[in-house]
Amino acid sequence: MKTKHEIVAELAETVGVEKKQAAEMLEVLAKMAVREAADGFVIPGLGKLVKVERKARTGRNPATGAAIQIPAKTVLKFKIAKAAKDAILAPG
Repeated sequence: MKTKHEIVAELAETVGVEKKQAAEMLEVLAKMAVREAADGFVIPGLGKLVKVERKARTGRNPATGAAIQIPAKTVLKFKIAKAAKDAILAPG
């Protein structure tokens, strides 16, 4: 897994900008994702952040094995784009 520094360096080299500009672009993208996540945020070719409502359900306490009630809640999920999934999980 690449570090933020490595991502910024590769982005700067690939796009042909200074590392400082690349770091700013990455920061802006992250801030946009956080700000827009409630309505769904798409990064074309990579995937999208979506808000999902989880239903209440029954679970188990791993320490005691007792049944517990898990309340409903809202969570964020990242759904990977089909093209990215196919490229990553391609057979061979």
